Amino acid sequence: MSNVVIVGAQWGDEGKGKIVDLLSKDIELVVRFQGGNNAGHTVIVDGAKYVLHLVPSGILHPGKICLIGNGVVLDPIDFIGELDALLKQGLDVSPSRLKLSYKTQLIMPYHKALDQAREKHLSAGKIGTTGRGIGPCYEDKVARTGIRACDLANPDLLKAKITAALKEKNALLALYGMPAMQPEEVFAQVNAVAARLVPYLADVSTAIHNACAQGKNVMFEGAQGVHLDIDHGTYPFVTSSNTVAGNAAAGSGIGSQLLHRIIGITKAYTTRVGSGPFPTELEDATGQLLRERGGEFGATTGRPRRCGWQDAVVLRQSVLLNGLTDIALTKLDVLSGLKEINICVAYEQDGKRIEGFPTVSEGLAAVRPIYETVPGWDDDLSACRTWDSLPAAARSYVTRLEELAGIPVSIVSVGPDRDQTIIR
Repeated sequence: MSNVVIVGAQWGDEGKGKIVDLLSKDIELVVRFQGGNNAGHTVIVDGAKYVLHLVPSGILHPGKICLIGNGVVLDPIDFIGELDALLKQGLDVSPSRLKLSYKTQLIMPYHKALDQAREKHLSAGKIGTTGRGIGPCYEDKVARTGIRACDLANPDLLKAKITAALKEKNALLALYGMPAMQPEEVFAQVNAVAARLVPYLADVSTAIHNACAQGKNVMFEGAQGVHLDIDHGTYPFVTSSNTVAGNAAAGSGIGSQLLHRIIGITKAYTTRVGSGPFPTELEDATGQLLRERGGEFGATTGRPRRCGWQDAVVLRQSVLLNGLTDIALTKLDVLSGLKEINICVAYEQDGKRIEGFPTVSEGLAAVRPIYETVPGWDDDLSACRTWDSLPAAARSYVTRLEELAGIPVSIVSVGPDRDQTIIR
């Protein structure tokens, strides 16, 4: 038995959905353990495009069981919308295949209203939130005032909790000049989908333990990326949950001894959405080229992603924070046609070379990248299916990243489709 954790090794959008989908053929259970519908996984199978926000990517494989853990925050209305969209594409998303932890916190309409009001109020100091209520929902979870998925089964309790929450939330909305929300209206919106969600409720923790006891393989699917972690990321420009691999245990209700292999997903270059420090960002024609070739627009928001060279310092920090065992390198094909490729191998600050990672995000914002330049290649990689079929310069680039990260690159993606992948 071998359980696998999949995490993004940069600032999210690394292509985790494709790798989860690719590896799901050898996995019986796929578990989403943190984040909300602020994440988006785009998976292309035989030319068909699937955009997933809360449903684990393993749903694309018939017979696989997909679980949403207690570490996730779930918008019940948007979740039903996602299920309906997948149903239209012919996928089985019934409760026999998809289960939701009864402990999962629910994103309510007032969470979204408050999230959007705060971001608008910040003006120049915007965090870059998606405005989907993720942060305010996690706040209520920690404050012990949140509404959990199990509450959908008790309409009277659900209404009472909404009424109590709005006493505080309406006061906060008033501070931002927003109109008050009525408990009856909020309850009606959420209760309208409750009957469809309740059949999905399950004891996810026990389901995982039972599967492991039977020798089944489990994959734990993270959202966003390591450097958006609420504790270890570029604070305050981070998400609202722990994105590191260790949270796979807490976010799904298992012991850490059940986490065996930890794969970090990284692009052949680096991207970031929203605000925050980004040392290798390219605000020139090369950055625009990477954005256009790589289709670097958010699956959830459509926002253009900031693009830059691969940052090996960021990558090494991800190895340290997660205990990565290996790397899945995506979008290597996007670099084709570049005569030279830069890799950030260290930072410079105040005229001094810094080999390690700055201890606080403010330090990361103040550094300049030190680059190592390697030869590029002109070949189209999209048809490559073996390591030896890659041009020598592409193999050398991957090998150099392995040396800088200190762990092997086990998977190389050369296109968006499931089969455009090299397994080493």
